[in-house]
Amino acid sequence: MSEAQNHQALTQESDKKLYGGFWIRVGAALIDMLVLLIPMLLLSYLLLVLIAPTTHEEELFYQGIDSVLAFAIWLVYTAGFHSSTWQATLGKRALGLKVTSLEGNRISFGHAAGRYVAEILNVLTLGIGYIMVGLTSRKQGLHDMVAGTYVVRTEDRGPF
Repeated sequence: MSEAQNHQALTQESDKKLYGGFWIRVGAALIDMLVLLIPMLLLSYLLLVLIAPTTHEEELFYQGIDSVLAFAIWLVYTAGFHSSTWQATLGKRALGLKVTSLEGNRISFGHAAGRYVAEILNVLTLGIGYIMVGLTSRKQGLHDMVAGTYVVRTEDRGPF
């Protein structure tokens, strides 16, 4: 089979998938935010108590450490779950979604981490990268396109 035929076969196969659209992905993100909100607030408070900033410089240091920790926690959470056998964060799993490679396979931790880091592009485009999910035929955000991933519906739709 030639490369063009292989690409066409993969395209036809992927067109049969039911992709996760904008609003269901917003719902999954909200669930994930709720899941991480309490642990992140507790960690932030603990950090605040430990650093106990009294000067402007100490406050900036605290905010910097807090931001780096938040980024790291989200990265490990999303990359860990997206590369797991579930292929989904708790929010995506609850709504019957999973992340796949363009070929429909599970992605590695490194691939999932790259996908998460690519979400910075969505912020830099003032959210347009996220809005693209609602506008593209395969429901890919800018970060999905950069990372070469799809978010698809699973057979198991979860509790909702």
